[in-house]
Amino acid sequence: MQFVMPNPVLEMAIPAMYGIAGPALLVGWVLHVFHGVVLGVVYVALVQLGPLRAAATRLGSSIGLGVGYGVVTTALPVFVMPLWLMAVGFPGAPPFPNFGIPGTLVSLAGHIVYAVPVAISYALIASE
Repeated sequence: MQFVMPNPVLEMAIPAMYGIAGPALLVGWVLHVFHGVVLGVVYVALVQLGPLRAAATRLGSSIGLGVGYGVVTTALPVFVMPLWLMAVGFPGAPPFPNFGIPGTLVSLAGHIVYAVPVAISYALIASE
């Protein structure tokens, strides 16, 4: 992540979402990891409480759910992050929507690489 995200995102934009002036690389890392934890909990809540519970407990279908969740969570930096940064007055806010090649594809790959193991872990734990 450190080497594929555009430089100011991790140290400036992510901290700015919470009113923290950068550069603050460590804060950016901590907040990004925190976002990952929240998204993992949201995945569990969605599959636990929604109609996909049975599918989420099977290994094969959980991989597909993980890929789908990776795609859905890629919408956050594309749509939510620019609006959030504009709302807090961050001068370096990206345009809305923040869709660009190869950046969005790299983000998509990263979110899928994160979401698939989350979904597999849920399937392995929930099926016991």
